[in-house]
Amino acid sequence: MASFITLEGGEGAGKSTQARLLADSLVGLGLPVLRTREPGGAPGAELLRGLLLSGEVEWSAPAETLLHFAARAEHVAKTIQPALDAGMWVVCDRFYDSTMAYQGYGQGADRETIAALIRLLGIVPDVTLVLDVAEAVAVERQLRRGMDADRYERLDALFHARVRQGFRDIAGAQPERCVLLDANGTEAEVHAAIMRALRAKVPVPG
Repeated sequence: MASFITLEGGEGAGKSTQARLLADSLVGLGLPVLRTREPGGAPGAELLRGLLLSGEVEWSAPAETLLHFAARAEHVAKTIQPALDAGMWVVCDRFYDSTMAYQGYGQGADRETIAALIRLLGIVPDVTLVLDVAEAVAVERQLRRGMDADRYERLDALFHARVRQGFRDIAGAQPERCVLLDANGTEAEVHAAIMRALRAKVPVPG
């Protein structure tokens, strides 16, 4: 049976690495897997990703929220839903919880509006793995990565603290879907915790 799994968390939480490790492990168990990301994951959504992350435009919080959901709607229609319909397991690096945390908690966009847009989207992940990491660890990982920071990564510590609290609140409010995981450990330690959490939520072979 196909499952839709999302990984969430702030900057430096290790989502992209863990999404890759998770997808590789599921493939190793003989499952058909699609790994994707947000914003992006479909041609039109990737165009919007460039607009959102470049920092060339100072979007208002409502406009930024709608752009994320426009990209997400395209992602769901063109990539996620077709993969699920084909019986694939979908592993997605970020989904709608990121909009609630970043735009709702971080930037002050109206959370009720975001919640309404989530309902209109018409799809809910089977499992959401929320990677929680201390600020000092997140900063060290970003420095070690050595890539140019995108516009979210360049925002101040107070913004990132609000985002972290947003993810913690989301996980606490929806325990049937979300698992809050300590992501301060090594890649291997966090991956092992993810596999344990996933097996507790959905039937994973092996």
